[in-house]
Amino acid sequence: MLTDQLLTTLAARDKPIKKSDGGGLHIVAMPSGKKRWRLAYRFDGKQKTVDGGEYPAVSLHRARVWGEEMKDLVAKGIDPIAHKKEAKFQVAADKTTFEMLTREWIEARRPAWSPRYARLIEGRLKNDILPVIGNKPVRSILPRTMLEALRVIEARGSYEMAHRIKNHCSEIFRFGIPDGRCESDPCRDLSAAMIKPPPVRHRAKIEIKDLPEFFARLNADEGSRLSHLALRWTILTMVRTQETRFAQWTEFEGLGGDEPIWRIPAERMKMRSEHLVPLPPQAVDLLRQIRDANPFGKAGNERLGKFLFPVAGSRSDVISENRMLDVMYRMGLRGKATVHGFRSLASTVLNESGLFMPDWIEMQLAHMPRGVRGVYNSARYLSHRRKMMGWWAQYLDSAEEAAPLVLEGYKTTSRKQEKMLAWFQTDW
Repeated sequence: MLTDQLLTTLAARDKPIKKSDGGGLHIVAMPSGKKRWRLAYRFDGKQKTVDGGEYPAVSLHRARVWGEEMKDLVAKGIDPIAHKKEAKFQVAADKTTFEMLTREWIEARRPAWSPRYARLIEGRLKNDILPVIGNKPVRSILPRTMLEALRVIEARGSYEMAHRIKNHCSEIFRFGIPDGRCESDPCRDLSAAMIKPPPVRHRAKIEIKDLPEFFARLNADEGSRLSHLALRWTILTMVRTQETRFAQWTEFEGLGGDEPIWRIPAERMKMRSEHLVPLPPQAVDLLRQIRDANPFGKAGNERLGKFLFPVAGSRSDVISENRMLDVMYRMGLRGKATVHGFRSLASTVLNESGLFMPDWIEMQLAHMPRGVRGVYNSARYLSHRRKMMGWWAQYLDSAEEAAPLVLEGYKTTSRKQEKMLAWFQTDW
């Protein structure tokens, strides 16, 4: 049996010294001067040893009590080592705050997100939810805690954002459930108690009959040529504003051949899948104009010259999200149409023409089909879409040819233009 006097004088010089107290309990003195309690036991037919802490922080009396507690666990079929790990995890889990879990979730999801989407999610959580519950242990957060936090967002009229934040938080809680840090998702049943967002309003768009007037006003606008070219490129290629803004010259292939394409990498696409845009001759000609208007490419500036629409001094090195929209505002279209609305217009025109399959149109708009057909292949229907994009380019040319007849001050005697204008003004 050990005594405090023996424990005090016990010392190891060259190698650890082990002294037994009986029943498997013993102390090991290290050459470093440290002395640690250990308990030897058998579990599932294997000899094991569990650590009981350091002497004198753990006294002889406390070590003996601890040893009996561990033996009781063995008698109940519980492995003391596994029990110790679980207890340690539970302490750590109780200290895990919502912000800590949020950071882990973001880093786990980041590889599947575009940089822009990652910034968007981080911004939403940082601004709207972390200041309220970020420092709370995740296990202490109840449904009413979350509802109160979301009510703050609803109070400013951001009903749709409140639901989005709720969904993000729900994912975070569910991320912590498998390893036991979260016991449940307190956001699961909140939707019924939240204010429903208003019906989705589709982006305002130019009407088909107003296309000639749009081009007339665009040609009359005295704003930045870079903005005009970016707007024309977005309309012609049917892409999203973001895809135009960050377009790079290295993404274009076969510009000197019969089948030029724009290969947009997956990381820049909303659906995170590569997208191919077959380019009609009008697009290739527009690229020449864009290159001629790019002073950075001519000057050999590698950082800015790689983009189609660079802007020196901007944080992103390219035109802002609002540059194209500002052109439309100057044309008197504020509240009446958006840049994104041209995608809807293109879809309407192409579908109503009756010349093209809906799948071709959806593929060109980079809309991901559901189910088995959602297995994405960027080259699907490429030959069909090339003909379709050529037709769309000619359609836009026809609208612009009719433009001079629209605005006061423009005169023409072209019978062809008069017929075009009458055709566009026909009710579809």
